[in-house]
Amino acid sequence: MSQTSSKRSTIAEIAAKAGVSIPTVSRVLNNRPDVASATRERVEQVIKESGFIHSRVKNVLKESNGILDMLVPDLSNLYSVEIVRGVEDVLERTELRLALSLTHNSPDFEQRWLTKVMDGATDGAILVLAQGQSSRLDMLQRNKIPFVVVDHRGELGTDVPSVGATNWLGGRQATEHLISLGHQRIAIISGDATLRCSRDRIAGYRAALEDAGIAVEPELIRPGAFEQQTGYEQTCALLDLPDPPTAIFAGSDTQAIGVYSALRTRGLSIPDAMSVVGFDDVPIASIVTPALTTVRQPLVEMGRVATTMLLRLIAEEALDTMRVELTTNLVVRESSVPLRPA
Repeated sequence: MSQTSSKRSTIAEIAAKAGVSIPTVSRVLNNRPDVASATRERVEQVIKESGFIHSRVKNVLKESNGILDMLVPDLSNLYSVEIVRGVEDVLERTELRLALSLTHNSPDFEQRWLTKVMDGATDGAILVLAQGQSSRLDMLQRNKIPFVVVDHRGELGTDVPSVGATNWLGGRQATEHLISLGHQRIAIISGDATLRCSRDRIAGYRAALEDAGIAVEPELIRPGAFEQQTGYEQTCALLDLPDPPTAIFAGSDTQAIGVYSALRTRGLSIPDAMSVVGFDDVPIASIVTPALTTVRQPLVEMGRVATTMLLRLIAEEALDTMRVELTTNLVVRESSVPLRPA
């Protein structure tokens, strides 16, 4: 298939997803003024999420080093794997290769990676950083290495390009769902309380309870880490309370697997004895038993958007915005049911 034909196919896919005609997509891509603002926004959102690469960017990439670096905490968590998938989706349409490095949550590993990329052999970097603000970002900026941060968990300056999701909304969606099922003693197991995404999800949880007139019980808010072990340990602690919760909102699907394990160890069935909601919607969420109700964080789309932004930076194009937040949505499955009488 020719390059023109392939591009036409991609534009057709964008048009179908946005519910508009192919000429409308072309007008948006060419910055024509004869497109309604609401339609333009819808098309631009689909373009971002699909990872569409403009012709000018493709031409610039032909003269590049041919390598993009990506830094992730690890690949044991499907969260990182899904973001990598999104990055690869976009790079398949280019001649670029992906160099993947793991930090193992260690500043030393992060420093070693930085030393390697400072030799100028990279065109740019996509960073998935496990902890808060990284001093390495300043060094990348000083050395004029383009980069985009994905789902950063600390505080970022306004000059740092980044992609994330609506964590506050996700926390609220999960909690409102459980409230609608009649639950009032709802526990939340989150990540490290110093992380921005953890705080935002807890804030959304609090807002949903307060709006429903339900008291926020500090003993039901359990920070830890977005790991299976945290889900297990904190669930055991919650079950040992004099008045245990009837539902648990886990801060990640990986944590939720730990919640499942703890409940089964105690001989409690899901969802009869406890409703459970996760966060992320990684592939395992739909195949565990019972299938996990979860907040879908668009991880693949986040990887696509970050890559598209980075390619534009490499081509020295101005970004429409330095911060992109993709919307979360609740996926209801079998692990959450109406509260049953004791």
